[in-house]
Amino acid sequence: MVYRGHVRNGKIELDEPTSLPEGSEVEVIVGPGEAEANEAGPTLYETLKPFIGAVDGMPEDFSVNHDHYLYGTPKRE
Repeated sequence: MVYRGHVRNGKIELDEPTSLPEGSEVEVIVGPGEAEANEAGPTLYETLKPFIGAVDGMPEDFSVNHDHYLYGTPKRE
């Protein structure tokens, strides 16, 4: 069974009342909250943006035929 709740004053408070017996063992899995979403850091795009278009000397069709150039598979048309 899954119970949802929030941390208030350093303690976990469940959103809905429950009748768990005293001493019940529980497992807490922390989900992404609003605070964590704001602290997530840069996106993959933002991280790799400096490298976009940075490779020179590649064939014009490399983005379509990269498997051909890397592994020798037949070219896509």
